[in-house]
Amino acid sequence: MTKTKMLHRAAERLFPDDTNRYGALPALLVLLTVVSGIVDAVSFLGLGHVFVANMTGNVVFLGFALAGASDLSARHSLLAVGSFVAGAWATGRAAGRVTAEGRLFVSVTAAHTMLVGAALAVVLTTGHRGGDVQAALIALLGGGMGMQNAVVRRIAVPDLKTTVLTFTITGLADDPFGAPRVRRLASLAAMFTGALCGAALHLGPGPAAALTAATVLLATVTVAALT
Repeated sequence: MTKTKMLHRAAERLFPDDTNRYGALPALLVLLTVVSGIVDAVSFLGLGHVFVANMTGNVVFLGFALAGASDLSARHSLLAVGSFVAGAWATGRAAGRVTAEGRLFVSVTAAHTMLVGAALAVVLTTGHRGGDVQAALIALLGGGMGMQNAVVRRIAVPDLKTTVLTFTITGLADDPFGAPRVRRLASLAAMFTGALCGAALHLGPGPAAALTAATVLLATVTVAALT
């Protein structure tokens, strides 16, 4: 079985009510959710307790930092939010020129791959310590996640947001059992898997290993989306 057929079959299983009209895209969004978990593990554990995918956390951390929490950085939280917004803004401008959703998804995911690859290059050449280096890494990773979040929002596959789980968990508890629960469980499992693997790689071999995994996954999604 080819990889394309495998992805399509996985996507169909996310829609057990036979309503999938997105092709293999739902399966690719699950992989992007894994990426979100990986990069947030790197940013939280290695870049001064900041998220690059979870903006709710950064807003809360900013409040904590301004209140005097010594282990949090208001500068890093603001930088993460600002970079995320810049990435989302860039995607919005690109959407005005690339109207086909499939082409937009490929273009944005390819750009995201390059940004994470650039972050990997920074870690390999200079490490991840020091204020300026950490700021550069937050900007690269946050910008990429803003781009990802914006394109996923435009495509609007039900229950597959790739970076936000609060409403996903609420839906699991509040709604009756049905097809959406399959996608919500898949999203939850993907985020957990990404966070677990990202943390294990960061704490073990180091952040370069975790960012390598994220880059490979993003490149895989980009290539798969082209077929």
